[in-house]
Amino acid sequence: MSEILYWLSQNLVDVPEGDDWLSDQERITLAGLRFAKRRNDWLLGRWTVKQAIRSYLQKDLSLSSLEIRVADNGAPGAFRDNQPGIVSISISHSNNRSLCAVGPPDHAIGCDLEQLEIREESIVADYFTPEEISLCRSTLESEKTLTINLIWSAKESSLKILREGLRRDTRSIRIDPDFKRQESDWSRWTGYCLETSTIFYGWWRNREGFVYTLGSRNPTFSPKQIMLLR
Repeated sequence: MSEILYWLSQNLVDVPEGDDWLSDQERITLAGLRFAKRRNDWLLGRWTVKQAIRSYLQKDLSLSSLEIRVADNGAPGAFRDNQPGIVSISISHSNNRSLCAVGPPDHAIGCDLEQLEIREESIVADYFTPEEISLCRSTLESEKTLTINLIWSAKESSLKILREGLRRDTRSIRIDPDFKRQESDWSRWTGYCLETSTIFYGWWRNREGFVYTLGSRNPTFSPKQIMLLR
């Protein structure tokens, strides 16, 4: 049965100046972040995911009652009043923009956001499968930057679904992107775990200089943007 991937994107300017929306533990964590970029990325990610959870659940929750914790494997988890398992989440950010995916508890999802930029050829040679390398080499020069960033982003989303991140060899995941627009402004991609034969079902879009990818272990309808509660 197909499901829907819900998503929300925010910019750094959307993050309020105060910290009353953070939990007590999150304030402690924030105080330990020394570098401005790390602090900004951390705040942007948590602001986005808390807004997404509140709107996804359609509940006027206190944002400080929500806490985003990172598990030993690096995957984020959402807690409400210290209780886990309220939703499944995935978070990404790039160049002062964030992306969050939200789904039902225990629903394996992943998302990634990449700014469209020219990448070194070595990233293709060192981190892509032979099929992906062949695709990049056969792509028109005008589309090569998009293709490379898309494959990389879909790999990141797949590794987040597995809750392993970049600890795993990126060549263990093969991405097959579909460049035909399917629904709205989203197109499909499929990922294959070469070690376990697991299939990942994903969607991607190219908008305002960024590639967005979202994925799941299950087939899904095209992603639906979360409308913020007012």
